[in-house]
Amino acid sequence: MRLTIDGRQVEAQEGEDLLTACTNAGVEVPHFCWHRAMGSIGACRLCAVKVRRHEADPGTIEMACMIPVADGQHIDIADPEAAAFRGHVIEWLMRNHPHDCAVCEEGGDCRLQDMTIASGHHLRRAGPDKRIHRNQYLGPLITHEMNRCIACYRCTRFYRGVAGGRDLDVFGAHDRVYFGRAEDGVLESPFAGNLAEICPTGVFNDRGWSKVYARPWDMLETPSVCPHCAVGCNIGLSVRANRLRRVISRSHPAINADFLCDRGRYGPLFIEGPSALKAARHHGHAVPLRTALDQAQEAIAVSAALGGAIGIGSPRASLEANYALRRLVGPEHFFAGLDAAEVALHRRLAAHLANASIASLADIAAADAILVLGEDLTGTAPMAALAVRQASRAAERALAAEKHVPAFLDNAVRVAGEGRRAPLVLVTPVPDALDAIATHPLRRAPADIAGFGHAIAAALAGKRADPDASAAAAALAAASAPVIIAGAGLGDPAVLDAAAAIATALNPRARLALFPAEANSLGLALLGGEGLEAAADVPGRGAVVVLENDLHSRCDPATIARLFADRAVIALDCVETATTAIAHTVVPVASFADAAGTCINHEGRAQRTIAARPDSAPAAWRVLAAFGGGAEAGLDDLQVALARDCPQFAAIAAAAPAASYRTPSGRIARAPARFSGRTASDSAGGDAAPPRDPDSPFSWTMEGGALPAELFQGVRILAAAALPPPAQAPAIGGAGLILIPLHDPFSVSETDRASTILAARAPGPQLRLHPADAARLKLAEGAIVSVEGRTVPLVLDKHIPIGHAGLTTRRTTPRRLMPEGSK
Repeated sequence: MRLTIDGRQVEAQEGEDLLTACTNAGVEVPHFCWHRAMGSIGACRLCAVKVRRHEADPGTIEMACMIPVADGQHIDIADPEAAAFRGHVIEWLMRNHPHDCAVCEEGGDCRLQDMTIASGHHLRRAGPDKRIHRNQYLGPLITHEMNRCIACYRCTRFYRGVAGGRDLDVFGAHDRVYFGRAEDGVLESPFAGNLAEICPTGVFNDRGWSKVYARPWDMLETPSVCPHCAVGCNIGLSVRANRLRRVISRSHPAINADFLCDRGRYGPLFIEGPSALKAARHHGHAVPLRTALDQAQEAIAVSAALGGAIGIGSPRASLEANYALRRLVGPEHFFAGLDAAEVALHRRLAAHLANASIASLADIAAADAILVLGEDLTGTAPMAALAVRQASRAAERALAAEKHVPAFLDNAVRVAGEGRRAPLVLVTPVPDALDAIATHPLRRAPADIAGFGHAIAAALAGKRADPDASAAAAALAAASAPVIIAGAGLGDPAVLDAAAAIATALNPRARLALFPAEANSLGLALLGGEGLEAAADVPGRGAVVVLENDLHSRCDPATIARLFADRAVIALDCVETATTAIAHTVVPVASFADAAGTCINHEGRAQRTIAARPDSAPAAWRVLAAFGGGAEAGLDDLQVALARDCPQFAAIAAAAPAASYRTPSGRIARAPARFSGRTASDSAGGDAAPPRDPDSPFSWTMEGGALPAELFQGVRILAAAALPPPAQAPAIGGAGLILIPLHDPFSVSETDRASTILAARAPGPQLRLHPADAARLKLAEGAIVSVEGRTVPLVLDKHIPIGHAGLTTRRTTPRRLMPEGSK
C-alpha cells in the first residue's frame, strides 16, 4: 500500500503501524516508548502526527505507533499543530528532569536530549520544585538514577515481557511511578544489561561505563563478534584512549537482532581486567616481547631434533591462529586442546549439522514448537534461551490475530492472547530457567535423556512410546515450523544423535540447532586434531606450544604432567591462566578485540572479528606464521593459504570484506564525523600519522565511509564432504558420582572470570548433591570438599538425581567424580 508522508509517497506493508512505516522509509518520527523488538504501547505520546484519511480530510492528531497503516493515508509530521503537541510533551517530561547533561554518562547518546533540542524547548514555565526519587542498588552491573525517568515503560516491557524477569516492575501511579525492585538487590536476569541500552534517558546504565564514560564523538567504534559462547552475537566495541569503554549490541537479522546477554556485554571487558596478560616472561622473569619471541622460536627450531614440536590448539582462538599453529608443527603434531571425549563430541555435532537444516536464532524465535533435549540454554547459550522465550508466544500471537488485534500492539496482544504458550518440551536433569514457559517441563537423569529422545523419534514413526514421549511427539508433529535443540552442555554424543533422529523423523519441516561448548569449537572440530591424551602419548622432548588455552580446565593433572614432562612449554595467551603460570616462555598475544580473525558459530557461520585498538599485542596467527617462516602480509593472505590447505574453509573470505575493500569515500571510518579526538595538536604543532590496519578496510580516523552492515554478516560454510573422520567417545567407567555440569550464565570460561565486573556477578563454584548421597558419604551442608584438585562448598539439592553430582565447571565431558575428603 502507498502512503504520503510530508508530501512524499512511500510504500508500506499491511499490518504495520505508522511509526514503523515512517522508520522503514527513512523518515524520523520523534518517539520514546516504541521499540522495534517490543512493538507499541503509546505511553510517551511523543510520536504525535497529523493523519488524514484522504487529501481533503482536515485530519486529526494521532499517535503514530498506535495507528495501522491504510492505503492512501496522508501523514504530516511537520504539521504545526502536531509539532506544538510534541513540544508540550517534551516540556512536561522536562518538568522534573535533572539538568545534569554535562556530567551524565548518557550525554551525547541520550534520546531525551536529542528530542528536547529538536522540539526547540528551552524555557521552563513550571515552579522550581522537582519530584525526587530514591535510587536503588541493583547489583554490580547496572546503576539506577530514577530521577531521569520519563515513564516510557521500555525497561519493564523488556525485563518482564521479553527476558522473563520477575524482580523488576513499575510501582505507583500518575506522575509518581517508580521503576525498580521491591527493595534493593541484585537484578536476577542474565539479560539485565540490556536495560542500559534500551533506556532512552540513562535511568539504567552500565556500572563500569559510568566510571569511565566518554562521549560518542570521542570514541572509535569497531564491529566485532562476541567470543563468550557459540552463538556468535554481533557486538560493537567502543574505544577511547586505547581503552575498551563499553560493548553494545550490533544487530544481525539471523542472530541477535537487538539484544545481548550479560556475558556478551560485560565479558569482553576482560581485556581491561587485572588478569589481562600484558608482559612477556621467560622462566618466570619479565622480558621484552622480542626476547620472548626469540626464545620461543629457538625452542621450536631445536624441537626438530627432539621428535618435533607439539601444538595445542584452542576453541577460544581464531580459526587463523589454530591453522597457523597446525601449519607450524604439522597436522600430525597438532592437537585440539580438548580431551578425547570432547573432541569426539564436537565432531559428532559437526557431522549432524552438516546433514541437517540448521536453525539460526531467528528461526528459533519464529518456531511454533520447540524441543530442548538436555541443554541448559540459559547457561550455555543465553541468547538462544531468549529466542525460545519469544517463540513460546506463538500461540498467544495466533489467538490475538484471530481476535483481529494488530500484532504491533504488544500489550493488547498479551491480553487478547490469554497467556497461551506454544509447545515447549524441555527435557533436563535439573530444574531449568525456562520451566516457567515450558508446556512440558520434564526431568530425566542424564543417562536417560538420549533414550527419551529416541522414544520421541519412535513415536513420530508411529511406534508405541511412553506417555510423555508420545505427547511431545504429538506436539512436534502438529507444528508447521518445529525446532529441535540440543548441544554440548551434558557432554553426551548420544543426546546429539537423538536430537538428529527427531529432526530426521520430522523432515522436511524441522530445523536442528546444536550448540557447541565455545565460540570456535565448531571451527576447531572442522580443522581436526586429536585430544590431549593423544598429545601426551607423543614420544620425544620437543617444545609444546599452547595457544590461548588453560589446559588445567580441560583434562586431569596427570595428563598435563605427562604432556609437559621434559618439554619446553610455550604459552601464547591474552589472559593469565594456570597454564601461563607454569610455562617456560609466555608470549602475550592480541585478544579477540585486538586482532582480526574468524570463528565458526553454532550454525556453521564464519564471522570476522576486527581489531578495535591500534596499540596492542601482536595477533597469535601473525606470531605463529612468523615462527614458521610464513610470508603472509596480512589476514587475507593467510586465509588464502588456509583455503588451499583445508578446502572446507574455502568460503571464509566472504565472511567480511577484504582489507582492500573501499567505500565510495575510501576506507570505513571507525571515528564518527564529529570526532574530537584529533582537534588538539601537540607542542610541535602537528599530529602523528594515524596507524594503518593491514587486516581490515577500516581506518583509525573519521576519514572514510559508513559501515556497510550487510557485508559483515558472515557466511555459512558447513559441507558434509569436508568433515574430518568421526571419533569414538570414550565410555564413562569406574565408580563414583556421575557429573552433571552446571552452567552459570555469568561465568563459564577463564575469560568470563577475568572480567572484573562480570566476576562480581557470578556465584562461586560449588558442588551440589542430593541429600541421600550426602548422607551416604557422611557430608553435611556447607562442607568443603575437594573435587579434581579444587576445593568447593557442598550444597544439598533435592533436585539433583541420586547418584549424580552437580558441579559448576567449564568441562562438559561425562565423567565420574568422587569427593576426596571433607573438612
